[in-house]
Amino acid sequence: MLQSVRTDDGLRLWACREGDPAGTPLVLCHGGPGLWDMFGDVTALLGELAAVHRWDQRGCGRSAPCDGPWTTARFVADLDAVRAHFGLGRMVLLGHSWGAQLALSYTLAHPERVETLIYVSGTGIGPDTDWHPGYKDGLLARLSQEPRRLARWQELRARGSLSEDEARESAVLRWTVEFEDRARALEHAERMADPWFPVNLACNVALNEERKRTWGTPELAAACAALDVPALIVDGARDIRPRSAVDSLERALPRVRRVVLPEAGHHPWVEDPEGFRDAVARVL
Repeated sequence: MLQSVRTDDGLRLWACREGDPAGTPLVLCHGGPGLWDMFGDVTALLGELAAVHRWDQRGCGRSAPCDGPWTTARFVADLDAVRAHFGLGRMVLLGHSWGAQLALSYTLAHPERVETLIYVSGTGIGPDTDWHPGYKDGLLARLSQEPRRLARWQELRARGSLSEDEARESAVLRWTVEFEDRARALEHAERMADPWFPVNLACNVALNEERKRTWGTPELAAACAALDVPALIVDGARDIRPRSAVDSLERALPRVRRVVLPEAGHHPWVEDPEGFRDAVARVL
């Protein structure tokens, strides 16, 4: 069921509800920043257990174009508009990658509205230095396994501007690094880009810069330590972002369980669907 959610500042957000309407309310927060919902596979895995709510974040994907504002506070308010639109008093909130950071930020702001936080493939609550250098090294190492892909990606990066087809190609090449199964990495990355929408680069830059200023602080760690909401952390052990970065969040949260899927990368539901479903089903 497709929906059009109106935010308090009048912006239209794309959203939909699928799965079992009588199931546990589950709201998904996609990664990015600046991307769009790619949770079709997650909905297929969990739809028998939950009423699955998906949405495209502000200015991204199928949501209305806009000029921001690009702040976590604004995105938290947009997420609350989605919750209110569907009449959800409390929800299980699942975020992936940047969406895991958004889901955590929402839970810190509105703990009374979150039944359980599911934090998938995030990067913890420390500074970017905990994970970003390792991510860059891992990206180049995986791309280097396919020299022609690496050369083409570097060629596209070096250009001043790209056509939409070239932008899609560049993104797909970069996304191949997210998968441990190198034989199927291009196939998986192509599926992420279908459908394709322009990446919102202004959104990406602004929110990443905000994270650099606000993450890794004693205040954030203290807020997580005081959070009285159950949390599940799900990692793919083969994610190129160092999983040790997430230890900071695991140490801080008082009610947390962590599941590491040993053969999965950044999108664990793709490479270990049974393990991912089993981990989340215990919450649902």
